[in-house]
Amino acid sequence: MDVGFIGLGGMGAAMASRLIAAGHRVRVWNRSQAAVETLRGEGAEAVGDPAETFQADVVLTMLASDEVIEEVIIAPGLLAHARPGLVHLVTATISVDFAKRLETLHAAAGVAYIGAPVLGRPDVAAKGELNVLAAGKAADIARVKSVLDTIGKATWVVGEAPHLANVAKLAANFVLVSAIEAMSEAFAFGERQNVPPRTIAEILTGTLFAAPAYKTYSAAILERKFEAGFKLALGLKDVRLMLAAGEKAGAPLPFASVVRDNFVDAIAHGEGDKDWAAVSRVAFRRAALADE
Repeated sequence: MDVGFIGLGGMGAAMASRLIAAGHRVRVWNRSQAAVETLRGEGAEAVGDPAETFQADVVLTMLASDEVIEEVIIAPGLLAHARPGLVHLVTATISVDFAKRLETLHAAAGVAYIGAPVLGRPDVAAKGELNVLAAGKAADIARVKSVLDTIGKATWVVGEAPHLANVAKLAANFVLVSAIEAMSEAFAFGERQNVPPRTIAEILTGTLFAAPAYKTYSAAILERKFEAGFKLALGLKDVRLMLAAGEKAGAPLPFASVVRDNFVDAIAHGEGDKDWAAVSRVAFRRAALADE
């Protein structure tokens, strides 16, 4: 399949690499060129204008925020000049309101739109083991099945309105950041009373919480491995999206407010470019525990 790809950060580059390896023709565009050159070495076609990616059969965008999508895709009018029959997959975490706006804009331009945010980190993306949360017309999802099967191990269809995928993604991210925060507090609680955090982690991940998220992030917290898999500053953006969507829907998320404040605390202490598991340092610091 002829695939366009815009947005080659850690996640986007890994996903594009999978598509190249699977034999798809992949046209790539990114504002910084280092990732473009790497993928060109793998067989991608570098294009000079993002509009060229919209001449493919399907285009995936992995851009960091509503504002970047507005700047790169909407403002330049890429939808109006898209190839007839193109399917656009928005794979990033965006606000529910902006996803609804994209539904209107795509419908007006006659471009098929699928909300397709993903669950997983760059290392998971590199293995093609993401979980894709897809929402859009069933026929459109069926048309891009080969692409979805290449980037992910499973596709979870949420509904026909693309914004529903973003609701599901924010719900999943809410549970994930809550788990990170809960483990951080539990580890600090145990250490203050002479139960090693590693012991608590082993109990949790060996019994009630034997799940990938708990295993991955408990290890990151214990080993202080905060190399940016998913930057804490971007995590704060996602928490703000949760709170905004919850407020508009009349669904309070009080614990998300706690997590937001702790993310702000962590960023104020210079952790913004580290993995969002670095928010654990807030709990340890508040418990007067050394965290180095």
